[in-house]
Formats: sequence, C-alpha cells, structure tokens
Amino acid sequence: MTTPTTKTDVATLLDRVERESGRAPDQTSLEVWMRTTAHACRAELAQRLNHTMRTDRQRGAKRVHYLSMEFLMGRALTNALAALELDGSFREAAERAGVDPGEVLEREPDAALGNGGLGRLAACFLDSLATLGVPSFGYGLRYAYGMFDQRIRGGQQLEEPCDWLRDGNPWELHRPELRFGVGFGGHVETYTDDEGGERRRWRPAQIVRATAYDFIVPGHGTERVAVLRQWQASPDQPIDFAAFSRGDYQAAGAAKLAAETLNWVLYPDDSTDAGRRLRLRQEFFLVSASLQDLIARHLEDNTGLSSLAERAAIHLNDTHPALAVPELLRLLIDVHHLSWDAALAQCRAALSYTNHTLLPEALETWPVAMLEELLPRHLELIYELNARWLDHVRRHFPGDEELVARTSLVDEGGQRRVRMAPLSIIASKRVNGVSKLHSQLMVETIFADYAKIVPTRFCNVTNGVTPRRWLAQANPALAALLDARLGGAGSGEPDWRTHLDRLAELEPLAEDPEFRRELLAAKLHNKALLAKLIRRNLGLPIDPSSLFDVQIKRIHEYKRQLLNLLHVVARYQAICDEPEKSWVPRTVIFAGKAASAYVTAKQIIRLIHDVARVVNGDPRVHGRLRLVFLPNYGVSLAERLFPAADLSEQISTAGKEASGTGNMKFALNGALTIGTWDGANIEMAEAVGREHFFIFGLDAEGVRATRAAGYAPREHYEQSPTLRRVLDAIAEGVFSPGEPERYRGLVGQLLERDTYLLLADFADYLAAQAKADALFERPDDWARVAALNIAGMGSFSSDRTIRDYVETIWELPGE
Repeated sequence: MTTPTTKTDVATLLDRVERESGRAPDQTSLEVWMRTTAHACRAELAQRLNHTMRTDRQRGAKRVHYLSMEFLMGRALTNALAALELDGSFREAAERAGVDPGEVLEREPDAALGNGGLGRLAACFLDSLATLGVPSFGYGLRYAYGMFDQRIRGGQQLEEPCDWLRDGNPWELHRPELRFGVGFGGHVETYTDDEGGERRRWRPAQIVRATAYDFIVPGHGTERVAVLRQWQASPDQPIDFAAFSRGDYQAAGAAKLAAETLNWVLYPDDSTDAGRRLRLRQEFFLVSASLQDLIARHLEDNTGLSSLAERAAIHLNDTHPALAVPELLRLLIDVHHLSWDAALAQCRAALSYTNHTLLPEALETWPVAMLEELLPRHLELIYELNARWLDHVRRHFPGDEELVARTSLVDEGGQRRVRMAPLSIIASKRVNGVSKLHSQLMVETIFADYAKIVPTRFCNVTNGVTPRRWLAQANPALAALLDARLGGAGSGEPDWRTHLDRLAELEPLAEDPEFRRELLAAKLHNKALLAKLIRRNLGLPIDPSSLFDVQIKRIHEYKRQLLNLLHVVARYQAICDEPEKSWVPRTVIFAGKAASAYVTAKQIIRLIHDVARVVNGDPRVHGRLRLVFLPNYGVSLAERLFPAADLSEQISTAGKEASGTGNMKFALNGALTIGTWDGANIEMAEAVGREHFFIFGLDAEGVRATRAAGYAPREHYEQSPTLRRVLDAIAEGVFSPGEPERYRGLVGQLLERDTYLLLADFADYLAAQAKADALFERPDDWARVAALNIAGMGSFSSDRTIRDYVETIWELPGE
C-alpha cells in the first residue's frame, strides 16, 4: 500500500471543531479540541480499516490474533496525527484559533488498559504489526478503571480508581453486531447426535454477553492498520424484572453487576478467594469471546474449520490467556463437531505461547475445585488432554514416573491445581522466551522437563520497542538531530523510524565533536523539561545539569529498587562526612506502582519517601543529591522520563529479568545503562560494546553458585563498614524518627535471607556508580558513549521482533 493522501486539511478541521462544539474554534475548550481532532483521525482510520480488512479477505490472508490481558496504549492522538500526516494541519488549525496545540494533546487521558512491560510490549507489537502490514487483531478487555491511580499520602501508596472512561473514549468504534455469549458454571451432559454418536455438551448456569469495541492502530508510512478488539461484558438479561417488581432491587441488578465487574479493574487483588474467582472469570471471558470471534470470521470466508490453523495464528501473551487451549478444544469438538484428534491438531498448529517470567511463583495455577465449579467442561477437556500427554511421556520415557508427575497438568501436591504454563506448552506449536538468556534459562530451569520431551518446541524472540513512540514522539529534540544527520521522512533515504538499523550510521558520528555537542544539548533540553515537571508537581527544585539517574518500573523485590536506595543512603552519608568534597551532582528518580497487596513493595515506596525527606532537606547536601519519586507512573510520564535520563538502572538479580524493554527505551534515547548481566541487557551490551555499559554484580551462574554454597548475607554486613552503616541507619529510624522501628523488619529480611542478593552485589554496585560519576565529569566522553549506545539500538525495534515472530512462530506466507 502507498502512503495515504491526507483528507483532513486545516479548514476541514476547524469546521469540524465548530460543528461538534457548537462554538467558534477560538471559543472551544481544549477538551473539545482534543475529542474533535481524535474523531477526525478516527474517521480516516476507519477508512483504512475497511480497506485493510477488504484486502486481507480478498487474498485469503493468514491473520495473527494476539491475546493479552493488557495493552498499555498510552495516549493515541500524537501517534495518530503523525501516522496520518495530519500533525501539520492540526497545529496550524489550533494556532489559527489561538489554541496551544501542546495543551490540546495534554488533555487526552492515558488509556487504562494495561500496567507494565507486558502491556506496553503488546502495544508496541500492534504498532509494528500495522507498520509491517501483518494482518492482525489484538484481543483484550475494555477495562473501566484499569490497574489503579497511584496517590502518595504521607509517603505511602494509596490506590484510587482510574476513571479514564468518565468522558468517553473518542477513539473506539462500538461494534454492537459483534456479540458472543460466554458461559460460567452449570453442568455437562451426554447426548446422542444425529449420527448416533455420543457427545458431551456444556449447559452453563450463567451467560454473559461480550460486545466488541475496536481501537484502530495505524501503521507508519502505510495505509495498513491493526485492530485492538476489546470486549465489554453485559448480562444476558439486563435486570431480573420479577425481583424488581417485588422491590428487591439488589437482586434485580445482581446479574448486571456480576457482568460489569469483569470490566472494572485489571488484575484484581488475588489475595482473596473473590479476587481469584474474578480474575479467572476475566481470563476466560477474554479467550472465549476472542476465539468465537475469530472462528466466526474464519467461517465467513472458509467452508470449514479443518483449515483454521492455515488462516489463523493464535498467540498467548503469557499464561493469562491459557484457557484458550480448552476453550478452543471445546468449540471445535462440542460446537463444530471435529474429532478429538482433528481438534488437537488444529490447536497445536494454530496456538503459540510467550513466557515472560523465570519466577516459578509467577506461573499461574488454578484450583481444580474452582475450575470444576466455573468451567466444568473445560476441566474435563484438560483431564483428557493431560491423559494424552502423559501417555506420550510414558511411551518416550518408559519407567520415569517422576517425570510423568512433574509434567502433569495437574499438581497433586496439597490442593490440586491446574498448571497453566504447561497447558500452554503442550498445546502450542512454539514456545518462546523474550531474550537469549531468558530463553536459555527457561529450558534449563522452569521448563527443563518439557524441553526434554519436546525440545524443538522452544525458541527465542528478543523483545523490541517501537521507535515511533519511544523516540520520534517522546523525544522530538533527538529525533530532529537524527533527521538532520540521517535524513527524515521525505528525504529520499529510508526513514530511521521504520528502518531503525540505520542508527548504526551514527557510530562514526560518535567521534564528531559537533555531533556530541548537539547530543548533549538535546539531552539538556529534555532534562530541563523534566525538572520543570518535577518542580510543578512536587515543588522540588532540580538542577538540570546534574546526573539524572532513573529507575522506572513496577516496584518488586527482584527489580531491586531497594539496592538503588541503599546506594542513595551511602552517597548521602558520604556527602555528610565530606561536605567540602567536589561531588558529582546527582538526581535519583524513581517511579512505579506496587501491587495493592504487595506489602514489602509498598514499604519500599514509603522508605524512598522517608529517605527523600531527609536527603532533600539536609543543608549539608546543598542540592548535590536529590531523591525524587514521581507518582502514578504511566506511558505519558514515561515519555518525559526516558528522554531525560542520563543513567538507566537495570539492576534486577541476574537470572530473574526475562528481558526488559525499559532498558531499550533508555538506551535508544541516549541513556547509559548500569545493570546486571541479565535479560536483554546482555544483547544490548553485546551490540554496543560491554565496555560502554556499567555492568556489575553476579551473573546468573554466579547467583546459582552463591546460593549453592550457602549464601550468608550477614557476612557482607559484617565485612563492609559502608553497608553496615547504611543498614543500621535505616533499621534504627534515622529516616523514620517518628517511628524508629518502621524498617527494622525490612532490614532483618536482608540480613537473614536476602532472597535477591542485594548485599552480595552492593559493593560492586557502588563501584559501578563511581565509574558513572567519573565518566559524567567528562561530558564529551559521556556524549561519545551515549552516541554509541544509540547507534547500537537498531536491532531492538519491535519491527525486528515482529519479523522474527512472523518467520519463526506464526509462519505467515509471503509476509
């Protein structure tokens, strides 16, 4: 497809603003300007969607169906304007009306459809699927309140609903004609079909209706689009009229409440039985509606389902959509009457699964009793699938009953539970990790038994990020510099926005003093913008010339925000000891949410705030060290943080981080990485040169050896005066004088267990931070290394990632 011809010009947009608002454009609110501009973009995107769908249907294209519990899309307007080449018209129209276009863009709320890296990766993939012209649907849920809004009160995280749909969503297209029934509970019965065969069918006790809402994702430099189809739940009957008539209004609305709850919140707190049941219901609601939709579309264009896998690739983004396995079997066997063997063959040819974690506790399992209650037919199918799988294991590994027990889909130890990752593995044709190390460790550790049985099923596809949002949109200053040096859109050269490998051409420019000055100027500009935001939101003055040291990600013990904070305390103590010394000014910035039930993570957030209050208020520090926690981390805030960072903290315990994509976004924007030899850090360092990273600490093998040798964290405490002083200050209440015992338990956990080896890596981490200080004192050398980091990021585009999926996993012909 060719680059589209823009239909919405300045006059058209101004006229649309007046028609939708009933006021002259210069008297219209910024919110109306935002919605009107979004509607103009949506109209053109809808035309592209129709064209895309018609073209794919005419050529019988195989489509990718990407099932994910979250899609962290962020704001859509800037991206759409750029993809549609409407940004110039929009800015001119706004300026003619005396409206600040930047303020209009700021009025758009972040779409609360995701939380962290998993959801942002899915959003990047949709961008790349559209840009590369891969026929595709993303499937998710239309959350009303998303994860939660994070508020900080007294240094503590509070959760509030994120009411992002309060004023509607100008981007979505309601598809009332796309409605499917999703069942829960009930019983299974045997019946005789028309041919005299015995069959099983499910009689659900409750039916929830799934209605589609489409969000169109534009490609760049193409008329192709991808679709994020989100499901909204509603009851089969809106109210119980008999209950309403007798005045029992609560009972009358019970079914409506039960249905709508499915769309309330992403990842309900599963520390309660009610929370676990809701999450299971959400996961099944997603997969059932999505599979019914893609089967219906397939049958519109094909005579039967024997060719389903030839036309549909179905991808499970982590284990949340794993119930797609028994639901696809049910639909094929019970509804469309394929044989067991034929249905299983279609599953294994169509399904594929991405694993995102090496933490065994993060691999989903569901109680057999809960599945029996809510999804009785699916439990039967899981049992049958398990029996077939275990027969296969016994045939190929006779006498190894321990292997049989370890690889069973049902964990028989204690409460019987169904293992969702193995369910995804045995029913998929391919299983991938998301970085080379992760994929290697995946088959050596958590899935070693399955890799022994089906070794060719496992592969690697390293993650990537879209340069359209995470460089071109987030960092206009750097994008302009790249355009000047590499050529932008319309220059006759391939645009780096869609050919990120062109960044390699920057490597010789790293030796150009003028380019290094321009790079430092762009970085300083971004740091000044972030400093302004911090001053406005937190009232804290920040020196833009200081080293911006940034760690932004979900708050979790294995990501080791606490190790970062230990360094901050050590630096603070050292400054207080020698206030006259020439210290490298540093601003340490944290952002991230802790799961609502994760007590330790929330305690770490509180400790960050307690330390910040002391450090930022101590006159001896005199601005040479600032500690900042920016609340309510999301995509829009990330777009401010990545371009401004000098130093990227990627310090997870080695062997625990599957890949990371924040590390890629930081480096793409010219930040240097301080990190462990873990996840995609390894491939990034190999691309850039390990000498241009601040690598520290134990690697994955070192972690295993340390634990095998009987790790004693208290020995590090006893042997290091610096570490002992840091931990004693925290434990003794130096940062919480009103409650001296507040962090004694947290420090006790480190001294007694230190599950994630913070104390083992502490000394090497401080040494790496000292190297960062030394390089930052030489701005020209720092700029050279930053340029080399950018130059090495060409292979970390999500476009490359999607090409790898197309070739290695989805096997789309002619793509």
